[in-house]
Amino acid sequence: MTTESNEGVVRAKLSDATTGSTQVGQRSKDSFARARLVFPDGTSRVTIERDPAPLYIERGSGSYVFDVDGRRFLDLNCNFTTLIHGHAFAPVVEALSNQLQRGSCFANPTEGEIELAELLCERIPQVDRVRFVNTGTEAVLFAIKAARAFTGRSKIAKIEGAYHGAYDWVEVSQAARPDNWGDDAAPKSTATYRGMPESVLDEVLVLRFNDVEGARRLLALHAGDLAAVVLDPMPSRGGLTPPKPEFIAAVQESARSNGILIVADEVLNLRQGFHGSAARYGLVPDLVTMGKIIGGGLPIGAIGGREDVMEVFDASAGPPLLPQGGTFSANPLSMTAGLVSMRHLDHPAFAHLEALGNIVRDGIAQAIKKRGVSLCVTGAASLFRIHPSKRIPNDYREAYLTPRGASVMKELTRFFAANGIILPYGAAAALSTPMTRADADVIVDVFAGFLDSDQGKLDVIEVQK
Repeated sequence: MTTESNEGVVRAKLSDATTGSTQVGQRSKDSFARARLVFPDGTSRVTIERDPAPLYIERGSGSYVFDVDGRRFLDLNCNFTTLIHGHAFAPVVEALSNQLQRGSCFANPTEGEIELAELLCERIPQVDRVRFVNTGTEAVLFAIKAARAFTGRSKIAKIEGAYHGAYDWVEVSQAARPDNWGDDAAPKSTATYRGMPESVLDEVLVLRFNDVEGARRLLALHAGDLAAVVLDPMPSRGGLTPPKPEFIAAVQESARSNGILIVADEVLNLRQGFHGSAARYGLVPDLVTMGKIIGGGLPIGAIGGREDVMEVFDASAGPPLLPQGGTFSANPLSMTAGLVSMRHLDHPAFAHLEALGNIVRDGIAQAIKKRGVSLCVTGAASLFRIHPSKRIPNDYREAYLTPRGASVMKELTRFFAANGIILPYGAAAALSTPMTRADADVIVDVFAGFLDSDQGKLDVIEVQK
């Protein structure tokens, strides 16, 4: 499937790839040794992958990153799906350079924030008004507070295993395990960190993704106390599996009939299409949280939604129902980068990403089918995720990695790295607009190479047991 010029390169890499050959370079090792003297575990983010040390990056260009030891990698992480235009996107670099000469932040508003808000209101359904914050976590945090202020209720419902940032209530059952997640029909609210208040656990109703009857029953049972249902239309940690139409319908009907607001968390999945993922799957939310791609590579978050719900932020006639500020909220740099990035995310750009995603997912699925191995691939648009399971998971419980499955995924990640590709471990892989058909073919060829390698054959045989 690869072009002739690219095929030789890929096959040469595959012939040299062996398990364990992904050891980071000496400069990365030295950097990690320094980092361990100033950070609790040598990093500033728990999501940093290390094997055994992290790969330290010196620069990025287009769809590639270069580590401090001079090695080039095709980047399928894209800073956790953020960089939809890849690294150092020229229009953003130029716009930021111009803005920096005019100032990086002010206590006053700028016209740039109006332009980005206008774009979002025009493009994303159900977004009549917008408030900007600095992260996806803040966006979700304030969306939940807005739902509470609007309804006068305090409890929320969320999906088991779904990630919505670092806010106690949405962290409930974020990392549930088989030994504590409870009954299939009534998931237990579990703590994500030691010391999480019991009162928080009592205020969160946990639902299983794609469990139609469970959603109807549990939402009806707790209806009088719920301010909102927080729903990522395709939770990455839940398997990156599409929602069943009947599940979306069940959540919407239950919410509407009981005065519960729906918060669509599109911080990650807004990249699924020009109008976002809620529109793609028929979800009609009251509030939408956004981040990642709308910042053009800079920190950002946004809460959008129905005009009447967003009025809880209105301070024009006195103290608002919900005060919301932030020293760097709507800062000119994030507004500038976000506006330029989103303007370049037009219909042809999304069509290109969709086509690439289909090539990768279809190619991986065909490689799996040809070899009859117990793996599968999920995802949509520019996202994909590989699972050590023959059956496509419906939710977090079915996607949960067993120790053997985790070992398979670790070896797969190592094999990709040995062949010059950064593949996120146990998470969504993301494509970017600078990528080409040749890049997509390389991804498929490297995956097939793993299945044909001695280590790949061993791991897949073991996981089948």
